[in-house]
Amino acid sequence: MSAEVIYGKQLAEELREEMKEEVKGLKEHGIYPKLVVVIIGEDPASKSYVRGKQRASEKVGLDSELIELPETTSEQELLELIERLNQDETVHGILVQLPLPNQIADQKVIEAIDPSKDVDGFHPSNVGKMMTGQETFYPCTPYGILVMLKRAEISLEGKNVVIIGRSNLVGKPVGQLLLNENATVTHCHSRTKNLQEHTRKADILIVAAGKPGLISAEDISEGVVVIDVGVNRVEGKLTGDVQFESARQKASYITPVPKGVGPMTITMLLHNTIKAAKRIHNNQ
Repeated sequence: MSAEVIYGKQLAEELREEMKEEVKGLKEHGIYPKLVVVIIGEDPASKSYVRGKQRASEKVGLDSELIELPETTSEQELLELIERLNQDETVHGILVQLPLPNQIADQKVIEAIDPSKDVDGFHPSNVGKMMTGQETFYPCTPYGILVMLKRAEISLEGKNVVIIGRSNLVGKPVGQLLLNENATVTHCHSRTKNLQEHTRKADILIVAAGKPGLISAEDISEGVVVIDVGVNRVEGKLTGDVQFESARQKASYITPVPKGVGPMTITMLLHNTIKAAKRIHNNQ
């Protein structure tokens, strides 16, 4: 048996084609969805990621603006910029690329963004709505994972989902989204004892630990669905947290790295920006 590979890249392209039509429709009603991305400093990984976001925005027809600020930018300067963007009615989505320089508190910045423009889904107000099962902006990577599972018609109700990783960006929110879909969720992390005992019981295993090759075929049961969120650079190559070739022999579905979860993250960011613009359209 060899797993069916879920290519997020392919699904992302299909979804972006659908989004193009949505954006076209909004523009016909005089609404031009706009995303503003703010980046501070010269981190090459952040710059490359931001360029990817811009290219994707332009392809689906979103207006996209990149604001680049020097590493020395103060917290106050950034908060003032965010406030201006909050007040600007032509801006529907605001994204501040993390991580930020040491002089700026990430959480303060996240909380400064108007929740109705928080297309990253990190504002405590949006996180609270997600926790209580309300309609809101969901964090992009977790939401991308949920969409991948649903598009592959993988049943979630009553399934044992094991998540390795408990970050605020992926581990915790993806657990909540799947709980909202009536899955039974177990969170594992660096302090978990006997990790293999948990991973072998999983119907769906989501690995977001940031440890290359952490999970191999012997850690999983036959027929499991494996979602690999890890992005690690080993000897110049991108690799996940799962030993893909060995796990593929036992799993029923598996995502690769690259071309797996990554492209879905940017796609859900576009989705959230369009959703923000549609809210304004619906309120008019």
